[in-house]
Amino acid sequence: MICTLDTTEVASATAMDQFDAGCVALMDRWQPMAEWYEQRLKQGLDASCKANACRIGPRVVARDRAGRGLSGINMASQDFLSLASHPKILAAASAAARRYGVHSAGTAMQMGLTTLTTMLEDRIARFVGMGQATVFPSGWTAGFGAIRALVRPGDHVLVDAHARECLQDGAAASGARVHQLPHGSYEAIARRLERLRDEDPQAGILVVTEALFAMEQGAPDLHALQSLCRRYAATLLVDVANDLGALGPTGRGVCEMQDIHGGIDILTGSFSKTFAANGGFVASNHPALRLALRVGSSVQGCSNAMSPLQAAVVLAALEIVDSEEGAERRTRLMQNIERLREGLQDAGFEVTGAPGAVVTVRLGRLECARRLTADMLAHGALLNLTEPLTPGSAHALWRLKLLADHGADEVDGFVAIAREAKARLDDVNARTAALQYAVA
Repeated sequence: MICTLDTTEVASATAMDQFDAGCVALMDRWQPMAEWYEQRLKQGLDASCKANACRIGPRVVARDRAGRGLSGINMASQDFLSLASHPKILAAASAAARRYGVHSAGTAMQMGLTTLTTMLEDRIARFVGMGQATVFPSGWTAGFGAIRALVRPGDHVLVDAHARECLQDGAAASGARVHQLPHGSYEAIARRLERLRDEDPQAGILVVTEALFAMEQGAPDLHALQSLCRRYAATLLVDVANDLGALGPTGRGVCEMQDIHGGIDILTGSFSKTFAANGGFVASNHPALRLALRVGSSVQGCSNAMSPLQAAVVLAALEIVDSEEGAERRTRLMQNIERLREGLQDAGFEVTGAPGAVVTVRLGRLECARRLTADMLAHGALLNLTEPLTPGSAHALWRLKLLADHGADEVDGFVAIAREAKARLDDVNARTAALQYAVA
């Protein structure tokens, strides 16, 4: 989308443009950014920090950061199979609260585990075809904690440039040498592995990628990567947060779809997108990894373990996912994915990557993306805008999150709102361009 609007700095600047790095007082460095966000809010150009006011569903009621009401078709919530309010899920949470209370009351290394948590570790390991699994209180801590425990100074981490922040941050905090490689480039990984093994034959090497990338919705060739890692005595870690439960004939995600189920060195994942709860896991066939994570990860040793309610919810969700009902929900979800992608493309939007529950739409320049998003929110479409933090770092994106319970009316209604908002913005752009030409 080409934008010719002559907009203010509030509309066109990035967040880190406002950060005062030269200020000695650490908290005062953020004051210009806070004031800038408030100006955006007053101008109706801030879509961040919305608060949901009801159960997650195809249509919701919410409030913006100023407390003003929003309502409409919900493409902003990650509940891919629409399990967050499923009767079996609610019953499981209630039963767990009555038996265990609501607090884990300790770390996994001490006595924060419950029998529900250990049951979940066994169940998720079987589900992903691995010998063992370790659960974490969030998906972020699972990815971060796994890398932090696995590598040390003197080791190497090869990480895809588009990998999740928790994986990037875990690599940075490990003390290992981090090699950020071009997104999706098998050739770049192969060249770097060959060079590192020649230069540093005794070092540990961890290769980090995702099964399905949220920003671009692309899937690497996992067979090829696993074979490559074994050739060079490297370990492959694949994050399955975006696909597990939601994709594949039985919900085993991209690993199932590529016929490598149970064959990856290490899997990390999140429960928050499909399994209706906070939490995450690390799974492997190596017999030592679970204890290594318990002892070697500060998340397991210094932070409270997953709550019994979280564990109960994920256990119940796994039963649904791994059933005929789960298959039916995945079928509905994929129908919605295909319908939304086709509708937006027909409306002139740039939809990227392979089909997944998150539909990524490139929007181009920031000021246009912000005005378009504000128009959508004002006309009954709830969505999020992913903005680059620094100038020129990335496109502004919509990451639209589909639910199995979205009906054709919601999907088509969202596309209609997007089509009309785009037409209004294009009309303003055209009139502005004509005026600028006339003045010139």
